[in-house]
Amino acid sequence: MLFGDPLAQIDVSAGYRGPVACEATGITYRQLDYWARTGLVEPSLRAAAGSGSQRLYSFKDILVLKVVKKLLDTGISLQQVRVAVKQLSERGIDDLASITLMSDGASVYECSSPDEIVDLLQGGQGVFGIAVGRVWREVEGSLAALPVESDPSVISIDEARRRRANRAAS
Repeated sequence: MLFGDPLAQIDVSAGYRGPVACEATGITYRQLDYWARTGLVEPSLRAAAGSGSQRLYSFKDILVLKVVKKLLDTGISLQQVRVAVKQLSERGIDDLASITLMSDGASVYECSSPDEIVDLLQGGQGVFGIAVGRVWREVEGSLAALPVESDPSVISIDEARRRRANRAAS
């Protein structure tokens, strides 16, 4: 993290519909739809299941969407963005905050320590960087005032305990 401040805990059952994801990331709904249909960034909580259904994006999905937008805005090719998204998707949500994506304009490099960033810069490869932890804070701030819904398939620990107690009592 840039200043060592801890990040807020994320509610894994919180989901955001497409229009909210667009507003939080600054992309159009058309881009969101295209990226989901082509597999660039698919919603992890609920995919579209036909006409009228709503996709449901997690916080991590929205974070990755925002990073994708930033990479594309800097001129990185869609092919390289796909490579970066694959790397980000394989990471846990907590790991993402410590990553800085560096690029030379053609390739994207994942750095998880200051030493890696220095090595990359000394090699003449880094032109710009995206600190994912900082993007995290931007997304967190954007989502604070936007509607959230819980995914009914994700249940809290308290709800799971209540259900077990009801089954045991019957």
